[in-house]
Amino acid sequence: MTKPAPDDAKTLVSTDWLLDHLKDPDLRVLDASWYLPDAGRSGLAEYAVGHIPGARFFDIDEISDLRSELPHMAPPVEKFMSRMRAMGVGDGHQVVVYDGAGLFSAARVWWLFRLMGHDAVAVLDGGLPKWLAEGKPVTTAPPVIRDRHMTVQRRAQMVRDVTDVARAAKLGDHVIIDARAPGRFRGETPEPRPGMRSGHIPGSRNVFYQDLLSADGTMKPPAALRAVFTDAGVDLDKPAITTCGSGVTAAVLSLALDRIGKTDHALYDGSWSEWGMYADLPLATGAA
Repeated sequence: MTKPAPDDAKTLVSTDWLLDHLKDPDLRVLDASWYLPDAGRSGLAEYAVGHIPGARFFDIDEISDLRSELPHMAPPVEKFMSRMRAMGVGDGHQVVVYDGAGLFSAARVWWLFRLMGHDAVAVLDGGLPKWLAEGKPVTTAPPVIRDRHMTVQRRAQMVRDVTDVARAAKLGDHVIIDARAPGRFRGETPEPRPGMRSGHIPGSRNVFYQDLLSADGTMKPPAALRAVFTDAGVDLDKPAITTCGSGVTAAVLSLALDRIGKTDHALYDGSWSEWGMYADLPLATGAA
């Protein structure tokens, strides 16, 4: 059995770590469960049935830029600040994010906090499934909210738009890594959202986010993560842009890159929901 990597309060922490710190006064736990439209699951409904004690529900679709036609784009700074204040999350807090799938949508919220300049944030390795499998406590009780101001310093270098990605694809000066399942990447499987073309950004590499996870839903150790990227043809010497269907599992790639010590990466927020919508943007099919 492979020994897991050490706990790191800026990337990934174990269920045992969270249980040990659950009563820390400056810990804030967030349930960021979110599912694809065709999954037939509701993160909020599952939160109401049972959640980790003290957890607040982070609504990825609502805490977003609702002015955009694209799904759950990063929210304006002011909206993020106000929503976090209402949830009692702010300066000086260590944040731990989990989700009901294991390690799926929680990484998106980890990335959002990092985008907003808050470094003391980690994903719960293995998420709620591992927590429940180990018999750790859950509750239906709402958290006690105490107001806390959050200072935000948005890091523009952590996010890319369609113009940035088109330029990077043309010049080849970045490695673009796509987290979608191989069938979607190759254009063989229809997209879950209507109106989307099938295929991938020309020149991009495919690292299915699930290939970064072990059988128990935890993230593989750094050496194994590095091997997954290199085996997929990812040039780790180039700055990276992560992408997926709508900017959720791209953040799992971003988290894995951080775990191997690679910091020069950004996330394409529009991802295939944007690129796949426009017929004038180039498209490739088949293997990378």
